[in-house]
Parts: sequence; structure tokens; C-alpha cells
Amino acid sequence: MSYEIFNVVRGLHILAVIAWMAGMLFLPRLYAYDVEQAGKAEPLKSEMQALLRVWQRRLLKIIVNPSMAATWAFGAWMILIHVYGFGEGWGFLAQPWMATKLLAVVALSGWHGMLAREFKRIQAGTSTRTGRFWRMTNEIPFLIAIVAVLSVTTEWSLG
Repeated sequence: MSYEIFNVVRGLHILAVIAWMAGMLFLPRLYAYDVEQAGKAEPLKSEMQALLRVWQRRLLKIIVNPSMAATWAFGAWMILIHVYGFGEGWGFLAQPWMATKLLAVVALSGWHGMLAREFKRIQAGTSTRTGRFWRMTNEIPFLIAIVAVLSVTTEWSLG
């Protein structure tokens, strides 16, 4: 397996991660704005909430979900290149830095799932989260990304 192919796949993986992260950092902010419309007077409240919910839907369906799928696909492709193309075998997944990165990816995916579930609650009008909650948790994806990136670039681990 050539390193050129690996580098293209790695580059596409990084681009997918950037899009995924951008969406997951912006979506909670839209949720906060949506929640805070509750105290506003009609009809401005309804118009703004409708617009925010369109933005939320588009961000989730057009950017966040596809970029997560691309991140996973390119990541899996890189794993296969390591295992079969570079002949490292499956054992490299057990290296502490790689296990840390995979754990971070699972955590990011879990946060993504929570955001997607909350989208449905917001649309249904059953969300109990506050604007303060969304502002306090807005940086969670970035903190997890720090762990993932540093684990790969330094081969550092949590263990």
C-alpha cells in the first residue's frame, strides 16, 4: 500500500473531522438561542424559533451527520491500511495512544447522539434543557478532540 493513498485518506479524514467538529460546536449554540426564545413576545418568538429550527435541522442533516459518517469511514479505511497495507496487524489498535483516540471518537459519537436526540425533543417542544446548560456544555466536543488529536500526534494516552 502506498503512503500517497494513506495520506489522501488521512487528509479526507481530517477534513471530515473539521466539519463534524464545527457542526457540533455550533449546534448547541443554536439550541441555546432556541430555548431563550421562550421569554420573547409573539409573533417574533415564533418566527425566530421557526428559523432556528430550520438551521438546526439543516446543520444536523447536511453537515453534522454526513461528516460524522465520513469521519468514521475514513478512520476505518486508515485502520485497514495500517492492518493490511502496512502489515501492522490488528494489535496496533491496542496501543495506548490508539485506544485513547478510539475512546475519544466513541465519546464524540455519544455526544453527537445526545445532540441528535435533543434535536427531536426541541422540535417536539419537550426539551427541558436551558440556555445555560447549552452554553456550559458547548465546548465538550473540543475538549474531547484535544485528547484525540494529542493522543495521535504524540502517541500519548490517558492510561
